[in-house]
Amino acid sequence: MTHSRRTFLAGAGALASAAVLTPATATAAGEADPWRQVPRIMARVRPPRIPRRDFVVTGFGADPAAGAASNTAAFARAVAACSAAGGGRVVVPPGTFRTGPIHLRSNVELHVGAGATVKFSTDPADYLPLVLTRWEGTLCYNYSPFIYAFEQRNLAITGSGTLDGDAVNGEWRGWGAGATQELRRMGEEGVPVERRIFGPGKRLRPNMIQFFRCRNIAVSDVFITNPAMWSLHFVFSRNITVRDIHILTTNSQGDGVDLDSSSFAYVADSRFNTNDDCVVLKSGRDADGRQVGIPTSHVVVERCKFSGRWGGITVGSEMSGGVHTAFARDCEINAPDFPGRYPVKHALYIKTNSDRGGYVDGIHLRDFTGRDVEREILDVSMFYNGGGTKGHYPRIRNITVDRMRIDGGRVAANFEGLPQSHIRDVLISDSTFTRIAQPNHLIDTDNLRFRNTTINGRPAG
Repeated sequence: MTHSRRTFLAGAGALASAAVLTPATATAAGEADPWRQVPRIMARVRPPRIPRRDFVVTGFGADPAAGAASNTAAFARAVAACSAAGGGRVVVPPGTFRTGPIHLRSNVELHVGAGATVKFSTDPADYLPLVLTRWEGTLCYNYSPFIYAFEQRNLAITGSGTLDGDAVNGEWRGWGAGATQELRRMGEEGVPVERRIFGPGKRLRPNMIQFFRCRNIAVSDVFITNPAMWSLHFVFSRNITVRDIHILTTNSQGDGVDLDSSSFAYVADSRFNTNDDCVVLKSGRDADGRQVGIPTSHVVVERCKFSGRWGGITVGSEMSGGVHTAFARDCEINAPDFPGRYPVKHALYIKTNSDRGGYVDGIHLRDFTGRDVEREILDVSMFYNGGGTKGHYPRIRNITVDRMRIDGGRVAANFEGLPQSHIRDVLISDSTFTRIAQPNHLIDTDNLRFRNTTINGRPAG
């Protein structure tokens, strides 16, 4: 365990300064159009260039008839050979290959071809030794994610095959919250990261796929299903492209894409059928997140379909390092041709409280359509989990919602600031909400405006 808190924070600071992470200056008051920033963000997002050399895993001993241990070693040999050659594709041919964790290296693309399934072991012992991870916003050592990359560059996961966490079987499903409270206490008290040892006996589920402090990443085309926890988790990473993927989650903690203290990310043309939030912006939890202090920023999401148990576009609740400059457009909620297992509860879901601190500045939605949102369509609240008790009041400002068309929901707009920290500068424009059951709920919110917007056929305001 060589990662001290001091060396970790030094690396984190370098990442933050390199990404030029500063909140947007445009506000909802209308001084400038924030969407003008999108072309500049997209100019900074470039998929990695991977050499066109193939390393087929069966050539390194992988066999659909073999057990997880044998295939884990075969995948490791294929990745090592690919890396040693200067990079290329580690190719999974048709068949179902049971394996333990796959650790990617720089310049390596994991290509899961048509007819191929990588099915991950359900035995926690296969995910040892422990690795440095961020678990629900707090740094620790835990079981390896099923696919993991640490401090690597130029990485990809591609192909029309399937990555199956198989978490409906084995132990993961019954683990629930595990040692969550112990880890959160360590984060709050500043226990050095190298002493936050979890794994056996602690019952903290590992992520499905995690890129930790990586750059130049692409994930495309694959079907990701049955994770033990969050599906696709980017931590302290930048230059991220996610497109044309399909995510189906079955366990609780079943998020889709989590951008966690990461920047310059593009998520497009993907389908989310999740047992939790769909696309989520995070930046660490409470004292540990504030200490690291790296925001998530410069995010563009477009042309996605959302079916999920909670939010379509979600910020938080772990947002103590800040979230700013994020855009989502042309997305559909609960599409008739993609109904999913659960209806989305909130098209926009910003959740935080006075334990978190941090800020949310510049969240912009445009051209969302949808139907049958289960709860509040726009839900922005500082009262998450009761509102907190520690007096670290978050700041939320600069939210725009433009040309949204939603048919069916409990409430169109629920904005709940705190007396000590009002939500500020919100503009909801050119939008139509129909079949809404209850009136808006707006407290401790300043400069919230509706422009050319109707609720059940009547002007909102």
